[in-house]
Amino acid sequence: MPTTSTDPRAAAAALLVPGTTCHGFAVERCETVPELDSDAYVLRHTASGARLLYLACDDENKAFAIGFKTPPADSTGVFHILEHSVLCGSAKFPVKEPFVDLIKSSMQTFLNAMTYPDKTIYPVATTNEQDLYNLMDVYLDAVFNPAIYTKPTIFEQEGWHYELDLPESAEGEGDSSSASLREGTLRYNGVVFNEMKGALSDPMSVLDDAVNAALYPDTAYAHESGGDPRAIPALTYEQFLDTHARHYNPSNSYITLYGDLDVDRALAFLDERYLSQPSAASRRMDAAVAAGEDPSALAPNPLGVQAPVTCEYKHVEMATTPENALVGLGLVLGSALDRKRTIAADILFEALLGSNEAPVKKAILAAGLGGNVVSYTAAESLQPYELIMLQNAQPGVARELRRMFQNACRDLCEHGVPRERLEAIISSNEYDLRQRDYGIADGVAIACDALSTWLYDDDAATLALKYGPVYEELRGELDGSYFEDLLRELVLQNDHMALVELVPVDAAEGSEGAEAIELAAKRDAMTDSELADVVERTAALRAAQEAEDTPEDKATLPRLRVSDIGEARPEPSLVVDTTAPIPCLRHDIPTNRLAYAMQYFDLSCVAFEDLPYVTLLCRLLKQLSTREHSAEELDNLLAGKLGFLSFTTEVMTQPDVDGVRPYLLVSAGALSEKINALASLPREVWSSTLLADADADRVRDVLTQIRIGLEQGFINNGHSAALGRAMSYSSPSAVVREQLSGVDFYLFLRDLLDHFDERLDDLRAKLTELAGRIFVADGCMASFTGSDEDFDAYWDAAGNLGLGAGDGAGRDALVVPAPCDRHEAFVIPSDICFAASACDPRRLGIDVTGTWAVAANALSYDYLWNEIRVKGGAYGCGFRAAGERQAAFYTYRDPAIDPSIERVARAGEWLGSFEPDEAAFEGFIVSCVSGMDAPVKPYALTKRRNTTYLAGLDPHAREERRAQMLAATPGELRSLGTDVTRIAAESPTCVFGGRDVIAKSNAGFNVIDLLG
Repeated sequence: MPTTSTDPRAAAAALLVPGTTCHGFAVERCETVPELDSDAYVLRHTASGARLLYLACDDENKAFAIGFKTPPADSTGVFHILEHSVLCGSAKFPVKEPFVDLIKSSMQTFLNAMTYPDKTIYPVATTNEQDLYNLMDVYLDAVFNPAIYTKPTIFEQEGWHYELDLPESAEGEGDSSSASLREGTLRYNGVVFNEMKGALSDPMSVLDDAVNAALYPDTAYAHESGGDPRAIPALTYEQFLDTHARHYNPSNSYITLYGDLDVDRALAFLDERYLSQPSAASRRMDAAVAAGEDPSALAPNPLGVQAPVTCEYKHVEMATTPENALVGLGLVLGSALDRKRTIAADILFEALLGSNEAPVKKAILAAGLGGNVVSYTAAESLQPYELIMLQNAQPGVARELRRMFQNACRDLCEHGVPRERLEAIISSNEYDLRQRDYGIADGVAIACDALSTWLYDDDAATLALKYGPVYEELRGELDGSYFEDLLRELVLQNDHMALVELVPVDAAEGSEGAEAIELAAKRDAMTDSELADVVERTAALRAAQEAEDTPEDKATLPRLRVSDIGEARPEPSLVVDTTAPIPCLRHDIPTNRLAYAMQYFDLSCVAFEDLPYVTLLCRLLKQLSTREHSAEELDNLLAGKLGFLSFTTEVMTQPDVDGVRPYLLVSAGALSEKINALASLPREVWSSTLLADADADRVRDVLTQIRIGLEQGFINNGHSAALGRAMSYSSPSAVVREQLSGVDFYLFLRDLLDHFDERLDDLRAKLTELAGRIFVADGCMASFTGSDEDFDAYWDAAGNLGLGAGDGAGRDALVVPAPCDRHEAFVIPSDICFAASACDPRRLGIDVTGTWAVAANALSYDYLWNEIRVKGGAYGCGFRAAGERQAAFYTYRDPAIDPSIERVARAGEWLGSFEPDEAAFEGFIVSCVSGMDAPVKPYALTKRRNTTYLAGLDPHAREERRAQMLAATPGELRSLGTDVTRIAAESPTCVFGGRDVIAKSNAGFNVIDLLG
């Protein structure tokens, strides 16, 4: 019987008694999960075989996820294409883009889908319970009854299709003669095809794929689950449908419910609407059996265990820059179900390689084999593995890396892994676990975590979530030889390992050239009729993409009303506590017995040309010895006593359009019981680091690691780099950001590394002088988040943080050069591009209110999505106007530049004639407001409130913007069309992309070979 209790845990306990059945679900067991303050219920739907895990807790941010075991049999990316495609309409919701409709009309706090190497997950989260059912309804119909069976154009759009680019003369005259067809350029297009071109422009991803293929040659993990662009065109529509039918059925599914919700209603919904009903996939399977197909051939792809294999060495070639040379050493750890072993291995390799002071990393860097060494534990597979990766590798060092690594580990096995490092890492991990800041809705992260064991054993639904006893046991193992024994097994006695080297080659030798040759041959082999069919099919696809959903189809989608939005969460007033030794922004926010302390040091005392040195100062602090501790001792101390300590820069745009104020931000967090360390350790680092005597090799290592990280960012997140650079063409604040962390900083850093030896002494002197000038009380603002007791204890221990008053000299030294449009296109090793056009709207006399956020939602998820993603094949695109000081268009993993620029130019015209129906427009408002109202973790909320204060924003601006969103009308959005056209026309553009993509643009960019 349902209970009337409002306590979700009590309600679940009364309803879900193990051994009983509820709405067709057999309740198998209940476990308390203290780590998540929840009770976990494991159920099985008797009729369909669907598995279900419910985590009952009082989190208002409720979540649902359905996952399927989807191990690939090849590298065509079929499961990735299915992930995209099933969200393009279904039987019950026959609109073209229900996924996008939900983004722009629901109160979702998470809405996406993810393809892993062996599973596909469809999670959602929201704070509104009715919205949760709406999202569940659309997602469940999408996975079980997708429109892919009746609309082949979905496969062509999201997967791949041919396009034939005719000569301009033929296009203009509508000529489709044999001669013009023969002169056309045949190419592939498709959202996933282009996405994976971008993804596989990342050398680290390519190396990881190669290591997986070497470690697991006889299993699904040998294949690229996202799809290899060289293999994707081998996938046929029939294979695509067959794969869906075999895998997207309830018996192959894993459902998670999380949070404060009516579980009785949720189970009834699942049972009645979907799990007890036939699906499109089941009907196809039944038809196959009736036609005489062997039922065993209709089973899902197998996921087998790989017998141990040793790959002594192999190399892969990639068209990329020489600096992207990599070596990877992969070590299989064991079974995903051995959680103690996997967690212990993660701790162990973090102790060996997690920082420049870690003993094994230190030895490898000292040997000069490469620029950096990183490692990560890939725990979300049947047989987890550790990947040790040497970046910026010297030629031919692969075997030497393995020899050095094994020798260093052998020495540690004999003499012991330093216990202070292991204990510090365990403490740091426990801090992160208490903080529970996953970066996404908790329920979504937890659902994905659960599948890291549940997918492989029906009895392991909660195994990955109950980590408390594991950490307690591992602390006990510090007294014995457990970690040395494990290290010996994993490194010295492991017969399941692989050594792989990624060798850069010239672009002409890479996949892009091979693809062009392949396509030219295909075109030549096609008949005139087949070429004409390509043109006709492309036209039919365009027609389908441009067709409007009918009012009847739109009406099928569940929608929230503005009336469903609750009141805004009241935020406690921001208090500047002047009783503290340093003026302090005081935040009364619950933190689960954690405390956060920050100091903002004013950088207006630093000359513009010296700003790059401030970034170097931030990155070198914590990496060098202090007067009190060696670098190694400090590394262990920080990890053991603090949850984190960071030195970063932040630039606050000011109310004056030309105003800018940069800060050096010191941020730290700690458990409440370690307040004294929170007060003392950051101070020690900034005040007593031995900069003047900094070890040359140590400094060079850090600078090289920064360079490698920037280059990875340009390749993988070029849209962010392009946005920052485009803004710098008109905004002084962005000019400063470029000098601190963008392209200008990168060019400064490369030059410094090229002349490192001759500039080292000046570098040491400059950093010492800057530290003395920056870390003073003058202009410093502190911030504290935690309980009253922690606040008092912190300041009792911190005093005035040892900060002198400063002499005031050079306090106004910062003079920012006037911005100018450089119209740059930066060449990076990639087959796609990222582009951005951005400006400060105040410079155009445009006042960006909350109404603009609604307009940005409409532009991003209606016009731009359809024009640039659906038609153009880009993986992402959007328009940003969420704040009053930036307006920007951007594209992400885009196959071409000019078509997107042309579509952006027409955005204002589209908005000017925007006439949505009432329900659709309400959806735009609901999604905008819910984005503002989404729960925020304490640290992120603290930083947001600090920025409001330091950027001179009205403390009530969020409330006003929210009210403006709620009051927005279609007419107001149409009235913004002219301004959007101006923004598109007058915002400077910047591009990061492959050389061939840039060369095809007629936009007249100043082309710069960024990475040499």
